[in-house]
Amino acid sequence: MTANPDSPEPAEASPRARRRARVLAMQTLYEVDVSGHPPAEVLERLASEIHTEESVFDYARQLVTGIVRHREAIDNQISHHATAWPIAQMSAVDRNLIRMAIYELAYNSTTIPVGVAISEAVELAKRYGSDSSSRFVNGVLGSVANGPRNT
Repeated sequence: MTANPDSPEPAEASPRARRRARVLAMQTLYEVDVSGHPPAEVLERLASEIHTEESVFDYARQLVTGIVRHREAIDNQISHHATAWPIAQMSAVDRNLIRMAIYELAYNSTTIPVGVAISEAVELAKRYGSDSSSRFVNGVLGSVANGPRNT
């Protein structure tokens, strides 16, 4: 699955491929967050283990590398909109789902509508997070969507 990170933007992935890519990206970001393993290596290993299609891998790679590249700005957005919860105290699942949606809202907004980015994060929070994760993720992302981004 090794790809050239300097290659042109991958072709548009289908909604189904993007959903699977978000799961793969979330799993990658979770492992990176809790273990400190290198993101590219984690993504490569996880994608290889599940025999990921190229379009899924490409979008997951775009998400992971974009989030890593813009993490400071994304985390500033989270801190601004989730003042009651310091980032370090959020669950790793919630934190990384919010990061992923903010990346899609702020840096990939030409292809992903706001409602889609939020609803996908909320659905993943229902599936992988705690009982209150979906409400928390939805609340933070609703605040982000209604405020300025890229600050």
